Amino acid sequence: MSFLRCAVVTVPLILLLGFAAGRSVTVGNDNPWYVALVKPALTPPGWVFPVAWTTLYVMLGLALAMILNARGARGRGLAVCLFVAQFAFNLAWTPLFFGAHRVGAAVLVIVVMLVLSIATTILFGRIRTLAAWLMVPYMVWISFAGLLTFGIGRLNPNAETLVPAARTSQML
Repeated sequence: MSFLRCAVVTVPLILLLGFAAGRSVTVGNDNPWYVALVKPALTPPGWVFPVAWTTLYVMLGLALAMILNARGARGRGLAVCLFVAQFAFNLAWTPLFFGAHRVGAAVLVIVVMLVLSIATTILFGRIRTLAAWLMVPYMVWISFAGLLTFGIGRLNPNAETLVPAARTSQML
């Protein structure tokens, strides 16, 4: 029961934070700057992104709940800190890419996010194997997102100047 109580908090929290980051600026095909970009051939249709992120955020919330529920487990504190750090980079990516149009910086954020998520997954695996496995699809997806972002940067060397950057938040 303790895991379920934890998951009832962590899953909606991760979803809410992810949703808030996605609403902080105009994203996807609603963003004129993004529409104007030349995109890599492997870019999925727009509807795939919210479905994928929702699924991944649920999995991240469950993984975090498993670790938080492992009271007294060695390395638990560091694992949670690394999770929070990688998730903070995750949340920073959307406004950096879609709002500020900083493609190069967005690639670096994904690299840091991937490195931190790998470290998080290793530590999660030492505590709860299933929690580590729940992180794997996330790492695959952010690797793919990194390749897409890098490809956009290559195909659009002047990406930052295509359309003026967003100055305000949609949420306000």
